[in-house]
Amino acid sequence: MVDFDARLGLSPTDVELRHAQTRRSDDWVELNADECVDFRIVNEHFPEEIVTSRAFRDESTIWVRNDKIVEILTLLRDNLDTRYNFLSDLTAVDLLKIRANESVPRFEVVYNLYSLATFKRFRVKAQVSGDKPEIETVEGVWPAANWLEREVYDLFGIVFLNHSDLRRIQMPDDWIGHPLRKDFPLGGEQVEFSFNVHERSGGRR
Repeated sequence: MVDFDARLGLSPTDVELRHAQTRRSDDWVELNADECVDFRIVNEHFPEEIVTSRAFRDESTIWVRNDKIVEILTLLRDNLDTRYNFLSDLTAVDLLKIRANESVPRFEVVYNLYSLATFKRFRVKAQVSGDKPEIETVEGVWPAANWLEREVYDLFGIVFLNHSDLRRIQMPDDWIGHPLRKDFPLGGEQVEFSFNVHERSGGRR
């Protein structure tokens, strides 16, 4: 294995200094409105919708209730101080076996935002109940959300209200259930070995 530090002429002291300068904290803290403009803007317009926030390893995330998710994301897209005009990803998380207490909603719909103007990223997580997994579609904010929401619906069973074409996108139309739910039953096909594969030549097993 090539010792790149040695080839670069770095001494042990240089290596320690480089690690100290690039090391990121493993502890998360709540976002500060004075330091995070994205959090401040959402907090100014929808303070009652924010559940919590987190800054971790140079990533900023807010958790919100899902009632006004369209309005929140539209604000982040259109505000001149944020300009998150690109939805880089939309996915979901099933917290069924992760939640510390039952008061936390089962699902989170995750919106990873990117600004083509400022090159910044911001994550919004909307909480969705397991009893009634529904949330408003955001394809009116970003048209590309259409296919991403269909994938989340297909694999997690979260219904996106007012979606223009909400149907399965990966699993067959007659598939029963949603494979990425934590309570989806595990199963599979038997692996073929020499002792359980029908021999074509003589019809023997």
